[in-house]
Amino acid sequence: MSTPTKKPGSATGKRSRLYWGVPAVLVALVLVVLLAKWMTGLPAVASFLADYPGHSELPDGAPVGFPAWLAWQHFLNAFFLLLIIRTGWQVRTTTRPSGHWTRNNKGLIKTKTPPTKITLELWFHLTLDALWILNGVVFAILLFATGQWMRIVPTSWDAVPNALSAALQYASLNWPTENGWVNYNALQLLTYFVTVFIAAPLAFISGIRTSSAWPKKAAALNKAYPIELARAIHFPVMIYFVAFVAVHVFLVLATGALRNLNHMYGGSDDAGWFGFWVFAASVAVMVAAWFLARPIFLRPIASLMGKVSR
Repeated sequence: MSTPTKKPGSATGKRSRLYWGVPAVLVALVLVVLLAKWMTGLPAVASFLADYPGHSELPDGAPVGFPAWLAWQHFLNAFFLLLIIRTGWQVRTTTRPSGHWTRNNKGLIKTKTPPTKITLELWFHLTLDALWILNGVVFAILLFATGQWMRIVPTSWDAVPNALSAALQYASLNWPTENGWVNYNALQLLTYFVTVFIAAPLAFISGIRTSSAWPKKAAALNKAYPIELARAIHFPVMIYFVAFVAVHVFLVLATGALRNLNHMYGGSDDAGWFGFWVFAASVAVMVAAWFLARPIFLRPIASLMGKVSR
């Protein structure tokens, strides 16, 4: 009897990659820390860190602290983004859909051509996308109406060397002083700017191109913006958001958890527990939504906007 060969991508192969991958990542992180510590000890680099401490000065009139609407926006963005990542991965990997959905071709949205039948997973993903985009529009309006944009939009070119300085400080484990209630460090500033004004729009324009809402017969438009390009953008943007969330949550908890959570959820600059409990409640809501996002609960909701079938 011949011994069966292991197929590429088998569970054994995945465990083997994980077995070697985790130590390799840890070794790489140690090397980065050692390199950063060596670099920050050089006179030229020490002088650079003194000239650029890691944060840029905010414009006159920049707001201090976080208003209540920003806390709600933060929760809603996190809520939608968590489920969008989950459903996006389901759309990418599901081989046997749990059901299909066809839009009702009447009311405000009515087309000459029959609606396209899509999977229930894709319907939920697109619905979440629409809610996330709507919430993003409200966020952008409030951001500029209240002046909060000055906290996440670079207004001086010294944000770049200050961001490099902050990155060296993080890498050397001599982390920059945190005072997010007044001013983010330059690395945070640029990261939030990229997330809000570059990554989010890229997710939208690449997602709409791959969705059933895109006009299929617009030859010139499809040639100018091929679907292959949209797919090449959409998945890496999702990976960026996953990495951003992981690093963001880690730093929030590692650089003064109670104070940071009070900034965003408690509306104060102290180390009390109110912000923590609001954060804990928001996490409970997101965990519940994660487990309730199942076909048995989604089908009745989807049927309100179209026909659900197997």
